[in-house]
Amino acid sequence: MDKVFTKPIKKQFEFDENVAIVFDDMLDRSVPFYKEVIEFVSDFICLHVKSNASILDLGCSTANTLLALWKKSNKTYNLVGIDNAEAMLDIAKRKILAYNAPIALRCEDILSADFALQDVIIANYMLQFIRPIERADFVSKIYNSLNKDGIFVFSEKIVFEDKALGKQMIDLYHAFKKKQGYSDFEISQKREALENVLVPYTEEENKKMVKNAGFKTVETFFKWGNFVTFVAIK
Repeated sequence: MDKVFTKPIKKQFEFDENVAIVFDDMLDRSVPFYKEVIEFVSDFICLHVKSNASILDLGCSTANTLLALWKKSNKTYNLVGIDNAEAMLDIAKRKILAYNAPIALRCEDILSADFALQDVIIANYMLQFIRPIERADFVSKIYNSLNKDGIFVFSEKIVFEDKALGKQMIDLYHAFKKKQGYSDFEISQKREALENVLVPYTEEENKKMVKNAGFKTVETFFKWGNFVTFVAIK
């Protein structure tokens, strides 16, 4: 169970071993409707993507999305995940081995990794960790790595343009976390640890960035408060 922030923090947030061993619990309790979003995204991809498609999950962490795709689809997909956190991939490997799932994992920096050509690229709650100065170029890299009519699905934590409304959304989110068993101290500790590490955009800033990269379509797929899932088509 996630107890990472029950003690005073000594460093900024990072996906180290301490986080990796509780990461799935952290997601379930910190990201509203996390499991439902993964299911929804997987259903969408299985419905629209042909057999033998190449699907790449960027920042795949413990491989939840890739495993959901493999479990749901009666099609054959080339499933690959990239993450730069070895501790996360160690857990992902154990889960993949337990299911004997045909999923390949690569421990690489996504900013410099070669994506090859893909039919689908997934980035769940990942772009927000890329420095804003590099983010637009990285989305262009994703665009250039997709085949024609390729799909880019990504989820992000966002901020609201209206500051008062944004404050209310944060208050509601903190209330959600308290219902999941987190204390006020843990919530404040995590928020401090993520300062300048997780840098969110507004919903419109995300859409504009994707459109500027060349995508012909980008739509909000799911939204709860300040958590949004988008789908973009090349």
